[in-house]
Amino acid sequence: MNFLRKVLAIVEKDIAAELHTKEVVSAMLVFSALASLIFSFALDLRGDVAEAAAPGVLWTTIAFAGTLGLSRSMAREEQTGCIDGLLLAPVDRTAIFLGKALGNVIFMAIVEIFLLPLFSVFFDVALLRPQVLLVLSLGTLGYAAVGTLLATIAVNTRAREVMLPVLLLPLAVPVLIGAVQATSGLLEGATLNQVSGWIRILVVYDLVILAVSLLTFDYVVQE
Repeated sequence: MNFLRKVLAIVEKDIAAELHTKEVVSAMLVFSALASLIFSFALDLRGDVAEAAAPGVLWTTIAFAGTLGLSRSMAREEQTGCIDGLLLAPVDRTAIFLGKALGNVIFMAIVEIFLLPLFSVFFDVALLRPQVLLVLSLGTLGYAAVGTLLATIAVNTRAREVMLPVLLLPLAVPVLIGAVQATSGLLEGATLNQVSGWIRILVVYDLVILAVSLLTFDYVVQE
């Protein structure tokens, strides 16, 4: 319970900082809205074509908006010296990672809550269904976890805005492919059992990334 309180305290700190500055979620929302609008007009998708393309466009938008948010979130910690305060506090490093990752999941979820109805309107597809939300949750968790770890590495480099996508996108390929394929299958009328292979990939990816991140975050954040 004490460990959980420390994790939640870090999450509350991130939420309070975001409510004060509004720089992470607002940037992600603007990017997502513009990307959705551009894709909807540029591709001019209708009917079955829209249903086939919507999952890829959706997860592309989520991935790039998430990368933008992850970069800004860690940059804010470094610029304000907050990360040094967390390292000096009597808090386990795994609690710091889980708190930061959970905060990033919440920020991405806020953007997705805004994005799903927008995509449903632009592409005329039914994204607001429990099965799609399950895939969205698993994909977001894995992307935020690996992104939090790599954003911590990239924040101390000179070109962190360039370095994070270079590091993150190749490692996030499995979760993005699994999420796109599972979402695509569900939109085409498949059941959860029929896309269970892709969902298992998402679950395994999430577990492996969380385990690796928890084991390496102490070394990464000190370096």
